[in-house]
Amino acid sequence: MMMAKATGPVYNVPFRRRRKGLTNYAKRLALVKGGKPRMVVRKSLKRVSVQFVTFGDKGDATLATANSSELAKYGWSGRSNLPTAYLTGALAAKRAKKKGVGDFVLDMGLSTASKSALPFAAARGAVDAGLKANISPGVVEDARIRGEHIAAYAGKAKAAGKYEQLFGAYIKEGVQPEKLPEKFDAAKAAVMKEGA
Repeated sequence: MMMAKATGPVYNVPFRRRRKGLTNYAKRLALVKGGKPRMVVRKSLKRVSVQFVTFGDKGDATLATANSSELAKYGWSGRSNLPTAYLTGALAAKRAKKKGVGDFVLDMGLSTASKSALPFAAARGAVDAGLKANISPGVVEDARIRGEHIAAYAGKAKAAGKYEQLFGAYIKEGVQPEKLPEKFDAAKAAVMKEGA
């Protein structure tokens, strides 16, 4: 008895993380093939996390990690913004340097690569902390890294009577958003002393 041949294309089910939109495997493979440690930058609504990861026979190994919630001990109230990403990237880089990491490639995950994107701020922090990467210094403006745009917006919100509504979380912690650049400079100096 002859079996009928299947007609039409065969459908391959993508990996679960690809179906859910969590991992771009083609992009990840290109980064892994580079052979350098990956700086993995991820953000949530409230936090930024940075990890330095290498690929091995048994899977990924995390060399160093930092989370924006750790920045409180350096005098910075961690949020999911550019200054926080910069400081978290610098802190993770200081720890990675102790583990022998000298250079890295940036793994942005599914984030869009646009000027002043949060992962680029984290990468700038890592480069300023002493690691090497092929990242242009102008990809994020220094004024935005310092939070000057947030301070300017806080001033406008105060004039419009929306200050407490928009910056309630900062005010609750005793932070004046219009003074974020000065606070950032102090936190940056403290982070850069880490391991010095």
